[in-house]
Amino acid sequence: MRKTGAIAVFALLTAVSAHGQAPPEQAAASNAKAWSFAASAYTFVVPDDSNYVQPIFAADRDWLHLEARYNYEDQETGSLWIGYNFSGGETVEWELTPILGGVFGNTAGIAPGYEGSLSWRALEFYSEGEYVITGDESERFFYNWSELALAPVEYFRFGLVTQRTRAYRSDRDIQRGLLVGFSYKQADLTTYLFNPDDEKPTFVVAIAVSF
Repeated sequence: MRKTGAIAVFALLTAVSAHGQAPPEQAAASNAKAWSFAASAYTFVVPDDSNYVQPIFAADRDWLHLEARYNYEDQETGSLWIGYNFSGGETVEWELTPILGGVFGNTAGIAPGYEGSLSWRALEFYSEGEYVITGDESERFFYNWSELALAPVEYFRFGLVTQRTRAYRSDRDIQRGLLVGFSYKQADLTTYLFNPDDEKPTFVVAIAVSF
């Protein structure tokens, strides 16, 4: 009788425990969803200079932001980043990620920076910047890329873009241009035209996916 009762109690406790825990497959899936990833490749078609591709990969989990860039600060130069994600707002949504990175290659140093956005209805402003600190003070430089875009429909946007860079030669300290972008599910295709009033403007084609 005691043996039968013990078996019954054990079975009940096992059932309760199993009911309170997610199956291993669900737990693994939930853990996997905690991470989000984004990859992009920007192809720069630069007049009177070498064309190049700028790949960027980012991973986020809760507050943690990790990122890797190549050909961003300079050609044949890489950088690795870590940051902290902040976000909030309802009518006006905002995101801000202070970041700190190490730069290595043709340009080497450390770089504090940021990534941030503001969204209101169909209007969105995005900006990212970094200040590269090198041993040579004359080589220190503030990089910036900013976009102001309007999305009248979910899959299409257009707007203005500016950038400040030393990744290639330019007569302009701040380059200005236009952007047109299309999206489908988790993929985006955006084209940029910098310095459209120049005889030879700079073209950029960006492909991005998130997962």
